[in-house]
Amino acid sequence: MSVTATSIRQLAINTIRTLSMDGVQAANSGHPGTPMALAPVTFQLWTEVLRFDPADPMWPNRDRFVLSCGHASMLLYSMIHLSGVRAVDAHGKVTSRESLTLDDLKKFRQLHSPCAGHPEYGYATGIETTTGPLGQGVGNSVGMAIASKHMAAKYNRPGFELFGYDIYALCSDGDLMEGVAAEAASIAGHLKLSNLCWIYDDNGITIEGHTDLAFSEGVAQRFRGLGWHTIHVTDANDLANLQTAFDEFRANSDKPTLIIVNSVIGYGSPNKANTHGAHGAPLGDEEIKLTKKYYDWPEDEKFLVPPSVREHFASTLGARGHAASQAWNDRFAAYAKEYPKEAAEIQSILDRKLPSGWDAGLKLFPADAKGMATRVSSGKVLNMLAPHIPQLIGGSADLAPSTMTLLNGEADFSHLNFHGRNMHFGIREHGMGSVLNGMSLCGLRPYGATFFVFTDYMRPAMRLSSIMHQPVMYILTHDSIGLGEDGPTHQPIEHLAACRAIPGLYVFRPGDANEVLYSYRAALQIHKHPVAMVLSRQNTPTFDPTKLGNAEGTLRGGYVLSDCQGDPDVVLIGTGTEVALCLKAQETLAGEGISARVVSMPCFELFDEQTKEYRDSVLLPHVRVRVACEAGIRQGWDPYIGLEGIFIGMSTFGASAPADQLYKHFKITAEQIVLRVKDIMQS
Repeated sequence: MSVTATSIRQLAINTIRTLSMDGVQAANSGHPGTPMALAPVTFQLWTEVLRFDPADPMWPNRDRFVLSCGHASMLLYSMIHLSGVRAVDAHGKVTSRESLTLDDLKKFRQLHSPCAGHPEYGYATGIETTTGPLGQGVGNSVGMAIASKHMAAKYNRPGFELFGYDIYALCSDGDLMEGVAAEAASIAGHLKLSNLCWIYDDNGITIEGHTDLAFSEGVAQRFRGLGWHTIHVTDANDLANLQTAFDEFRANSDKPTLIIVNSVIGYGSPNKANTHGAHGAPLGDEEIKLTKKYYDWPEDEKFLVPPSVREHFASTLGARGHAASQAWNDRFAAYAKEYPKEAAEIQSILDRKLPSGWDAGLKLFPADAKGMATRVSSGKVLNMLAPHIPQLIGGSADLAPSTMTLLNGEADFSHLNFHGRNMHFGIREHGMGSVLNGMSLCGLRPYGATFFVFTDYMRPAMRLSSIMHQPVMYILTHDSIGLGEDGPTHQPIEHLAACRAIPGLYVFRPGDANEVLYSYRAALQIHKHPVAMVLSRQNTPTFDPTKLGNAEGTLRGGYVLSDCQGDPDVVLIGTGTEVALCLKAQETLAGEGISARVVSMPCFELFDEQTKEYRDSVLLPHVRVRVACEAGIRQGWDPYIGLEGIFIGMSTFGASAPADQLYKHFKITAEQIVLRVKDIMQS
């Protein structure tokens, strides 16, 4: 193949296409069509627009590229390899090793390969987020754009423009059909996130066939209604018009941009009848040979990368990105001398560490028989923490007065004030979850709040938080039938079990104000996992640590709150508002000659991490009678109480009535605990 200045672009584009075809064929699994069709779009973006340094790929002010249509993963893997992105080790240090080698691409979709079927965050440097569940990637991109705007407003100074990165998300028909994308797009339009560009591959094909089977909306019209600027490029192969569109995006200062690009799935194949099959299946050896012949490519060569293609990426993306990252490093060094306090805060964010003295504002709550709802003490603790953790930012899905998540003295985050730390996500739980993930991926410590029952709307994003090891905090109030009159639709029943079933999600259900405080202390020191803080609407007493166990035991997930003299006859285990019921039952049982130990178990996940010796010292394996009391379902409790253990909780949906009546109706009472214990003791 002869290479001239005018042909290098086409050579590079065809290299991306053939790598994608060969990778999918080698795996005998995957989607070659979209990478082939979008190779020109991605080539133009990376070589001429994207501010990204392959030699310093974690450079803080880099532009982010999100492949929301994660089924086209070979496109991203090809770009990472051709760009020569360096691998970053577990400590954040750039190594001399390539992030993705050609051998890695040859092992596409194979066990232990960094080239998974869909891009997985952490598998290879250059993958900015986990994508695959359609709509999540574009949702993440909104959070990334928010983080860029917030960091710029908070830390940029005249002559020191440290932050202002743009986010480009490549998305498909499937992404835009998913509801989460609409929620995220609505948030972005309302906030006027002018640093956000979605590139919509309008190819008219989904798995079942042509999109007109189920999709006939005017996408451009819808996005204009959401407050977006829209651009139309009629041919994905038209590099000049693509560049004009990117320039138009960068010139826009008051709206996010949607670039609608028309492409033909599997573009370039001479066998047009196969273009639908190319979307979701390998092309086959013969079709690949025909296609390579059409590209004037050696038909029998596999995973061919002409040296001039890598050189072209190095002289464009690499040179531009290296100059920009070096200038940023010099600028930040000068900034640190001029603004040392702000520079220290930035460094803690970049290092994903809590700043020194982050817990200085925490003050324990005094004992109080009346107590307060744990959602109330949560709000107080958030405000103790916020002044000392500048990267703590978040809000609620239109429920801040009920979830108690407003930070006192802090402004609202809006297009008028990106400096603000109080977010307003609107009634968009799913969008909120995906946005929080994007914010976390940029180093912030975000939180999002809603009623616990509405985790049903947010669960896919919560699951992805855990898959990506992102320390997103979910503040979830109205945690049981205790919310009362709103009835079964608003009363969570199976939700504790459902959240605990997500691997890596730490679920806290604290029993009083000081357990809330220690739950936050524990949660903020969990840097590789998300946290769900499950909180009550109704009051619960604040326990007296001079008479009961110290709430500091929350840091170990479970602890002895109240013991008896000698060996207990029964161990009572509670969480949340039901801990107080266990204490009352303990008192009644003692009067009847039955000794009981009360264990508070605010976090199963933390408790399970403790040594066997500690866990046994709390739960006493030799004690035959164990009771768990929690206003949810039994699922998940058997490891602690045994198959023959007693569970006092829910087995049906709730009802509409005042909370105290509901607890009596469903027999979640101290009296019921006593009755069940006496029955089993006498059997």
